[in-house]
Amino acid sequence: MSHEEDELGEGHSLAAWTGVIVSLVGIAIGTVAFFFDVQWLVWAAAGLTLFGFLLGFILSRAGYGVNGTKTLQKEH
Repeated sequence: MSHEEDELGEGHSLAAWTGVIVSLVGIAIGTVAFFFDVQWLVWAAAGLTLFGFLLGFILSRAGYGVNGTKTLQKEH
């Protein structure tokens, strides 16, 4: 018996990677700023982290997510 399943992928897309990288940069900056007690930079880093999540969502809706219209499909 053979059946095909729609493989959703594991988030390997431009939208996912961009969102994660921008968010990780924000978290790293926020951690260092928190250690050195630079409160304005902690809040700016928190904003950058949230922007990363929003950027990933926007890119996904624009077609750069998993199985998006602007991504290359892998042949298995």
